[in-house]
Amino acid sequence: MPLRFFNTLTQELELFQPLKDNTVRMYTCGPTVYNFVHIGNFRTFTFQDILRRWLRYRGYALDHVMNVTDVEDKIIVNAAKEQKSIEDYTRGYTKAFFEDAAALRLEQPEHVTPATKHIPEMIEAIQTLTAKGYTYTNEGSTYYRISNFPDYGKLSHNDFTGLRSAARVDQDEYDKADARDFVLWKGRKGDEPYWPAPFGDGRPGWHIECSAMAMSFLGETLDIHAGGIDLVFPHHENEIAQSEAITGKPFSRFWLHSEHLLIESQKMSKSLGNFYTLRDLLEMGNEPEVIRYLLASVPHRKKLNFTFEGLKAAAKSIERLRDFEARVTSAKLPAGKNQIISDRSTAAVRQFEESLDDDLNTAEALAAIFEYVRAMNTALDENQFQEDNRWEAAKVLEVFDTIFDVLKPSAPRAVKIEGPSDGEIEALIAERNQAKKSRDFRRSDEIRNLLLEKGILLEDTKDGVRWKRK
Repeated sequence: MPLRFFNTLTQELELFQPLKDNTVRMYTCGPTVYNFVHIGNFRTFTFQDILRRWLRYRGYALDHVMNVTDVEDKIIVNAAKEQKSIEDYTRGYTKAFFEDAAALRLEQPEHVTPATKHIPEMIEAIQTLTAKGYTYTNEGSTYYRISNFPDYGKLSHNDFTGLRSAARVDQDEYDKADARDFVLWKGRKGDEPYWPAPFGDGRPGWHIECSAMAMSFLGETLDIHAGGIDLVFPHHENEIAQSEAITGKPFSRFWLHSEHLLIESQKMSKSLGNFYTLRDLLEMGNEPEVIRYLLASVPHRKKLNFTFEGLKAAAKSIERLRDFEARVTSAKLPAGKNQIISDRSTAAVRQFEESLDDDLNTAEALAAIFEYVRAMNTALDENQFQEDNRWEAAKVLEVFDTIFDVLKPSAPRAVKIEGPSDGEIEALIAERNQAKKSRDFRRSDEIRNLLLEKGILLEDTKDGVRWKRK
């Protein structure tokens, strides 16, 4: 089945392949580093990680650019409050973002670039827009005249005919129901940071940053531009207006957007007390891979209701997969191959692939894997597995984890683990095994209960004793 994505621009599910050669030229909007990144943003970054992993699985090379917005209104205000330069203020939050991204196992794009490293490209883009008649100045700032771009609104599918002429907005973010001429370059004000430009000292507006950086790295037309649904208007709409006015060519062939994340069915906000960063959730004792699993479990075009019960369910799902992996690895199996099981393994991979080819339907992909695990556990119970089926099952899990990346436990954080060491546990299990052989069932039960009190669960299987910490 061919790879298909829902394109926000056309509102259709479309077959995907790169415009040129085998390389996907992709731009994704990165963090604005004015604070720690919250899990709503990480829902989008996780979707983008699944996207790049799937493109590579399907044989494409990647040329992926992600910006880091390190100059904009909130950053300037907060840096001034703390009496820091914007460089000093953003440095810590940038570092924290990449630490959090690594904890969630997000791959780093081929190019990660802060906006302040590309001011010359932004100035050049504004000069080109001015030469083509798309700008005007007011009180030292340069604005984009959206009435000169007839296609304005084609991404958000809003009708902006009859919009007020010369109604301007200086803020990077503004009323999403109101189309206004937006600022490309903000004239120097007071002690705010500024850069020299032929049209006056100042700093770039948020929207021109992404257009300039995307085209600088990837050329005039991208294959994919991705981000959160909240960026469709005005940010991505404005990127199209700027970029296509400069080049006269389509800015991006595909626009992919992930839906909002809710917390217990409510919008996340500090006023409701349900605003969480990744670090908040880790401090509560949640493992990074469990958070990643939950963020990836709902297809990106559906709202994700993030709940603490959902985190518990995600942890159990990962545990089930790990238990199956351990069982397949350690099982004593007869030589040969059961062709029925071999066919089931092949079918599971095919169903997984077809689901992700269908606009990254992660829910269906997970369903295919868990149905396979259920059936294979039954086959193991009924002694249907043979030695050559072992590596086939391992391959299914490998394909799954190439994309979801949750099977390997995260390295323990700097916290002392309570309870006995692994060696002490193994010694007690050996003593219990000997007690059972000697028919000393009282001692065998004592050891099981002792380990249980210390948070160690034992499972007696036909292949021996397995244990895990609660």
